[in-house]
Amino acid sequence: MRAVAASIVVVVSAAFIHAGTAQPLRVCSDPNNLPFSNQQREGFENRIADLLARDLGTVVEYTWWAQRRGFLRSTLLAGLCDVVIGLPRDVEMARTTRPYYRSTYVFVTRKDRGLRIRSFDDAALRRLRVGVQVIGDDGANSPPAHALSRRGIISNLIGYSVYGDYTSKSPPSLIVAAVARGDVDVAAVWGPLAGYFAAAQGEPLDIVPVSPQIDGDLPQAFDVSMAVRPNDEARLAVLNRFLQRRRAAINRILDAYHVPRVPAVSGLSRTNAVSGFSRTDEAGQ
Repeated sequence: MRAVAASIVVVVSAAFIHAGTAQPLRVCSDPNNLPFSNQQREGFENRIADLLARDLGTVVEYTWWAQRRGFLRSTLLAGLCDVVIGLPRDVEMARTTRPYYRSTYVFVTRKDRGLRIRSFDDAALRRLRVGVQVIGDDGANSPPAHALSRRGIISNLIGYSVYGDYTSKSPPSLIVAAVARGDVDVAAVWGPLAGYFAAAQGEPLDIVPVSPQIDGDLPQAFDVSMAVRPNDEARLAVLNRFLQRRRAAINRILDAYHVPRVPAVSGLSRTNAVSGFSRTDEAGQ
C-alpha cells in the first residue's frame, strides 16, 4: 500500500503541483447545463470536481464556456483549463480517462398513462406524439430520431433542441416538461437529462432505457469519461487513479441526480459515438 501511495504522490506532484505550491484544479465547464454543471455549481459534474479537488488538497477554478461548437478548442486546447469532467469516451481532440459511467437514451412517459414504451419497434410509437432531441446549431438528429426515422416513424416526431434558449435556465429540460404537461405522449431523451428533470416534475414519470442499445450500427448508450489535453499523461494518470479509488462516492453522486446507468454490450462501434452525448457532440470542432 505504501508503494501505491507513493506512486500517487509522485504523479500528483507532476500534474498539479508547481514550485511546491498546490495549483487549483482548473476545470472547463458549461455555466448553464444542468444536471451536468452550472455557474452556481449545482450539477453532478460540479460535485465530482469538488470531490477531486478535496482529494488533491486544492480548490476548483472554472473556465466557463457553453458546450457547443468549439468548446474544447476554446478552453482545454487553448490552455485556459486542464480538465473536462464529462465527455464521451471516444471524443476527438482530447485524451480521455477510463469511463466512470455509461448512460443511455431513455423513453419518458407519464406514469398515469401506463404506456411503458420499451423498444423502437413498439407499434404504439407510430400513433403517439413522440418528442426527440435535435443536436447542434444545425438541428442534427439524435440517435433515437435516426432509429425512429429508419422505421418510417417521421410525421409524428416533435423536435426539441438540446441547446434551446440559452438565456433561460436549464434549456434542455423543455422536452421532459412537455411529457409532464401532455404536449407529447413519449419522449426519447438522453438519460442524465431525463432522470434529473423527471424527478423535478409535478407529474410522476416513467423512465425506461431505449431498446436495442445498439440499433443496427448506431449506438444509443455511451461511455462517459473525464478528459485532458492529448499529451497530458501525468494528469490523466491522476484522474484514472481518482476514478478507481472514489468509484463508490461518484456513484452516490450519480444516484442523487437520478442518472440512469446501463452495462456495456459487445459490438459498440466508435462510429458516431459522440453524436449521442448532450451538448458535447460538437465540442471539439
